[in-house]
Order: sequence, then C-alpha cells, then structure tokens
Amino acid sequence: MTLFHDGHHVTVYMMHIMYNVKWYQNEGEAVRVTRKQSAANREKVLDVAGTLFRERGFDGIGVADIMKRAGLTHGGFYGQFASKDDLAAEATARVFGKAGWQQRQTGKADPSFGDVVRGYLSPRHRDDPGTGCLLAALGSDAARQPRAVRRAFTDGFRLRIDELMKLVPGRSQAARREKALATMAGLVGALILSRAVDDPALSDEILEATATELGRR
Repeated sequence: MTLFHDGHHVTVYMMHIMYNVKWYQNEGEAVRVTRKQSAANREKVLDVAGTLFRERGFDGIGVADIMKRAGLTHGGFYGQFASKDDLAAEATARVFGKAGWQQRQTGKADPSFGDVVRGYLSPRHRDDPGTGCLLAALGSDAARQPRAVRRAFTDGFRLRIDELMKLVPGRSQAARREKALATMAGLVGALILSRAVDDPALSDEILEATATELGRR
C-alpha cells in the first residue's frame, strides 16, 4: 500500500496482485493463498480423493471428509473444483494417468505377462484397494456416475488395455487386443469377487484359480 498526501486528502492506492493470489473463505475469514500453494493444495486433494474413492466408493465419502484428510478446510474446495462430480472425474483421470501401474503391481522394473497376472491377483493387492486398481475398486460405482466420470473411467480403461497389449502373446494386434480385453475382465472380476466374499479361504481360492487360468492362456 502507498499513501500520497494531497492537502487534507489522502489518496490510497492498493494493488491486488490477482495473477498469483487467491482468496478463500476459512470459517468466515478470508485467507490468501498464493498460486503455487493453491496448485499444491489441488494436487493433494486429487491424490487424497483418488485413494478415498477407491477405499469407500464415489458415494461413500463426502467433500468435507476428503478435505479434512487432505489437511484443508471445506471452504477451499469450491475455489478449486466445480462440484464433487468434477473432483471424481479429475481424480479418476489422475489415477489412470500415473505411469508404471504394472511395475507397481509386480515390484519389477520389466514385468512379464505372468508377473502382471500374479501381481494383480495377489492378497496384497486385494487387501489394499486404496492404492490398487481403480477398475476393480470403482467399476460397479462408475456405471452409476455422471457422464464426465464415466468418460474418465472409459479413457482409463482404454489406456490399461493398450498397456497390457504390449505384454500379452498373440500373432496379430487384433489377437493381442482380444486377449488383453479378456485378461483384464478376468483380473478385475476375480479381484472384485475376492473382496466381496466373507470367507478368506474362498477369497484366496478365487485369486489362485484365476491366476492359474489366465496365466496358461
């Protein structure tokens, strides 16, 4: 702020640097957040939402709880996202957009087709949906979501198929795509069922039987 005295009058010039500052309401008080911090907060919310949606479903967690887990106030949400559906669509795209899902599933830098099948259908993956495959965690939920969320889910599925095609055997691209589609359907379906049943032995049996069957194709 700069003050200029002109007789009995004081002219006050205030410059608001709008290109790098945002204002949010925090329990009724205006809070200034730089553009850099705002971007960091947004990324944090997307990461937290991606985890919580996979753990609890799109409709199983609210905006307030997501913001709380991110360490932010509820008031800042609508400065970043138009709606919860907007957040769900962006979080879905973000999860699918992270490279290296096959490496994360297997713990190997250059996994084979069999490694991916076994890694995906492992008890570790089954027991940790929050950091696992979004297809299995939210597949049934996605069918009931708005178009933007379903579009992000569809685009992510296509990306996974393209990546899996690089590993599956087959003499032609059409044959590899067919195998990739069938394999992914088997992986996702088996993981969903293994999480749904309340018999641990049966859950393990589902994973093992499907891994054996898919691995021999």
